[in-house]
Amino acid sequence: MAEGRHVRATSFDVAALAGVSQSAVSRAFTPGSSIKETTRQKIVDAARKLNYVPNSIASSLTKNRSNIVALIVGTLDNPFYVHTLKAFSQELQARGRQILTFTLSEAMGTDEAILKVLQYQIEAVILTSAQLSTRMINMCHDRGIPVVLFNRYIPHSGAYGVRCDNVRGGQMIADAFLAAKAKSFMMITGDPNGTTSQDRVRGFVDRLLQAGISRDAIIEYPGRSSYEGGGAAVDMHVSKGLPLPDAIFGIADIMAMGAIDTLRSRYRKRIPDDVMIAGFDGIPEGARAPYQLTTVCQPIDAMVSETLELLHLDDPIKEFDLTRDRPIAGTMIWRSTIPVPDDN
Repeated sequence: MAEGRHVRATSFDVAALAGVSQSAVSRAFTPGSSIKETTRQKIVDAARKLNYVPNSIASSLTKNRSNIVALIVGTLDNPFYVHTLKAFSQELQARGRQILTFTLSEAMGTDEAILKVLQYQIEAVILTSAQLSTRMINMCHDRGIPVVLFNRYIPHSGAYGVRCDNVRGGQMIADAFLAAKAKSFMMITGDPNGTTSQDRVRGFVDRLLQAGISRDAIIEYPGRSSYEGGGAAVDMHVSKGLPLPDAIFGIADIMAMGAIDTLRSRYRKRIPDDVMIAGFDGIPEGARAPYQLTTVCQPIDAMVSETLELLHLDDPIKEFDLTRDRPIAGTMIWRSTIPVPDDN
């Protein structure tokens, strides 16, 4: 044995000092396990004296369960997914689970991330990125690992999940602009292949068309789901020599915020007097004083809870039913970037 190296205490050492069985020690450090409080305290006291810390890896090998859930995030440039990551981390920890996070990049697609994730002993995969092949989904399912999509869906793939009702949210934004008498519109869109952006656009455009707005009065620019992309969309429109529209819909709050700053600082426009703006997501940053952004707020806590209920992590024997799309309604948050109708 190397000089100075300490022998790590084991659960058997703790059991011997506390005068209990080794299984009682295991229960004392397992959330939700049945054990008398007096016994648990006796075990905790013994563990402190021995500087004992439970080995979660060894425990997972014994139980053939890792208590690890993988979360694959498409981008952290959008603060919505930063807040989503925090919500999942807190909720999983409260349920005695740990989170393994993979962030995608241009060099790593979703399929490659899945292959990396499967190198670990995980219980489930939660995916916030849209691109995923059916082959990868089947590979996970064949291993008994459910794949749940968060804030999106992939039609006809065998993988569905939990999302905000993005179509309805787009309709609510259109109704807000129409109530404020807007006649011309700009959309700043996100991932062209993602159902999240597509559904928001569809709800928004369809409602405007139903109200008699010409399709020519609705212009669209890519925003790359980023703050910089929102400002660049405004610049692109102005560079064409076109007049600014009455209303701009940033498909995500972060793009709407980029558009607001560009309109104010570069073009000296007033919000909402010269241009009305709305976002979608309800990130806390949009409520700050420089923005006061009117938006549709996604119910992150409800979506996270529903996602984990869908996985039923505490009942792994139960058959998974991941073939249904579960939309949850968002909430219209009125602030100062659109005049508030009299009935709100």
